[in-house]
Amino acid sequence: MKTAASSPATPLSPTDDARAAADLRMATFRLARRLRSQRAVDTMSDGQFAVLAALKIHGPHTLGELADRERVSAPSMNRTVNCLEESGYLSRTPDEDDRRKVNIDLTDAGRDVVEETVRRRDSWLEHALAELTDEQRATLASAAEIMTGVAAR
Repeated sequence: MKTAASSPATPLSPTDDARAAADLRMATFRLARRLRSQRAVDTMSDGQFAVLAALKIHGPHTLGELADRERVSAPSMNRTVNCLEESGYLSRTPDEDDRRKVNIDLTDAGRDVVEETVRRRDSWLEHALAELTDEQRATLASAAEIMTGVAAR
């Protein structure tokens, strides 16, 4: 039986497609789990880190905007934000234009957590990639490009 890895030009049967999808899903989950384990604060949940990372990438948000971005309820996001605020990783400030709104942003400590976690994850992956052959690294670089396109659909 031909697989996508052995012959990309050969079309896969529906059964092969299903198996390839399952294999890719499992490999992606395993890699993601391994990368998530590389964190600066061991007690921080993935959801809490996602909030810090979103604030670092996209800037200040209101509670509702964060809840929408992370696809959770406002009460759930409020609990997450409260915990992160108590830990000193983010702050809330009244909006200058609309005093009813509160903007949530990273503190220096929150920014440090994101940067250190990203550094650890990149370092772990760099070391893992260094153990591969040039051909394997090239295959993964192509796969990353394809996966980015699939995720954008």
